[in-house]
Amino acid sequence: MNHELLIVFSIIGCTLGLFVWGRIRYDMVAMMALLAGVFSGVVPSSDAFMGFGHPAVVTVAAVLIISKALQNSGVVSWLASLLASTRSSVTLQVSAGSGLVALLSCVMNNVGALALMLPVTLQNAARAAKSPSIFLMPLSFASLLGGLVTLIGTPTNIVISTFRQEFTGRPYQMFDFSYVGAAVALAGLVYLSFVGWRLLPKRRPAESDDAAFHVEEYVSEVLVPNGSSIVGRTVRALEKNCENELTVMAIIRNKKRRLAPHGLEKIRVDDTLILEGDPEILNPFITSRHLQRLEHLVERSDVDSDDVHVTEAVVLPDSLIKGQSMRGVRMHDQYGINLLAISRRGRKPITRLAKIKFQVGDVLLVQGDVNSLEQGFARMGLLEVAERGVRTPQKHNFMLPIGIFAIAIVCAALGVVTVPVAFVSAVVALIAFRVVSAREVYSSVEWPVIILLGALIPVGNSLQATGGTELIATSFVDVFGDMPVMVIIASLMIVSMWLSDIIPNTPVAVLMAPIGFTISQKLGLSADPFLMAVAIGCATPFLTPIGHQSNTLVMGPGGYRFLDYARMGFALELLVVLVAVPMIMLVWLN
Repeated sequence: MNHELLIVFSIIGCTLGLFVWGRIRYDMVAMMALLAGVFSGVVPSSDAFMGFGHPAVVTVAAVLIISKALQNSGVVSWLASLLASTRSSVTLQVSAGSGLVALLSCVMNNVGALALMLPVTLQNAARAAKSPSIFLMPLSFASLLGGLVTLIGTPTNIVISTFRQEFTGRPYQMFDFSYVGAAVALAGLVYLSFVGWRLLPKRRPAESDDAAFHVEEYVSEVLVPNGSSIVGRTVRALEKNCENELTVMAIIRNKKRRLAPHGLEKIRVDDTLILEGDPEILNPFITSRHLQRLEHLVERSDVDSDDVHVTEAVVLPDSLIKGQSMRGVRMHDQYGINLLAISRRGRKPITRLAKIKFQVGDVLLVQGDVNSLEQGFARMGLLEVAERGVRTPQKHNFMLPIGIFAIAIVCAALGVVTVPVAFVSAVVALIAFRVVSAREVYSSVEWPVIILLGALIPVGNSLQATGGTELIATSFVDVFGDMPVMVIIASLMIVSMWLSDIIPNTPVAVLMAPIGFTISQKLGLSADPFLMAVAIGCATPFLTPIGHQSNTLVMGPGGYRFLDYARMGFALELLVVLVAVPMIMLVWLN
């Protein structure tokens, strides 16, 4: 093994280790890997940033923007409203929700499709008096299954297609993945609808909108007497003095209730305050400031109204607050929103918030007026999951974006233009017809994924250039070469699947596609069966919440634990292999 190959393996090994560790953002890990490759000489400086112009990166960005346009159109909300009639049966409710999100994932980003369906599913679960844990994991898994069906259904399919173009000169077309992907998706949906949901725990009964949080446990009503040290202090100063671990939810003055008061509002004598915080903070504060605790038991209705809501929101994968602490975000100062508590992985709400860093899937209990919540959620990248009704976007007729999208698909499918050109043209048309604004174009692109792809493509190329893929493929053939081709394809799929269970699946596709191609050359067979095996394996990580953002997103709202995913996902991964491998042999092995 030459020293360059040793360096490449070391860089990739450290990168995979950091992905598993999860303490550093995955886009930063990818950039660190790229720079390590450049400074060590295994990635030429001239090629350092070629990945950002790669067709896969351009296509992924365009698909994310198109997904935003479809969301704006209102078609998804209209489809979701049809699910109300399925509450009579759990099987019917799971199959309808899973089928719809799978269908949406065929033509839009699967995380985006899941995010659109999540509030609707939670609302339907609550109205049917069922635990949301029954429905959310099937919804997440269905979003991944739907992504198998088309080229644009998941970024890994796009990556595999562009590697095929580099290897053979021909990319996969829009529906080349459908032969295998549709069969796998259909089998998976049948499993989720009739078997999978029965394996899940009913950990959080959806008895009411506030089932996840009991805000009353952390709230006290106090009277501000003459001589109290907080008289004349602003709400902002009072909360800052307690390191923002105490929140003024309301001020009652002259029999008028002011919910979510402005930070500059001053406390006066005889004000009644509704304070929220951990008892370890709240009780000493009341005593030291000479406040008079009132006997009235505060209920959620006391801090909620038509104009000011107490609601729940989940942290999305592309959220601006991910990895930041409450102090860094300054939610009240910047957005006028009170953060009351955090629930993580279904555990008891956390109210000692000062040092907590937000993670994807965290469920936040917040209070604010309607406008502040709506604008704040959009800017921070939060998704409301305790909505009082399904909102239908008041935008363009949905036929326009669907028509533009359909024309792009037809042009790409017929080979009139390449897929990147077709979808970038669709984006330009959507902007020209004002279906999406320029601001939405940039905000809808999941930039960490773009950085991840752009940075790792040169690193993946260095593995091939230094002979790393040749070495791995030779070792793979030495172990499995005497076995039937079906076993080799299944083994390649399983390796890709299990790697994707512990690290982001897009890097797995970047690394495994060249290995799959080289194995096919060693065996003297067509590359397609092996590339398809990698594509299916990378897109179906069902064993853990960290393998895909969709899985992470439902962990908090569903109250899941780590092993709950394997409880339902192991059989599904086995089913995927049992269905996909024969289909690959039938369709792609020439």
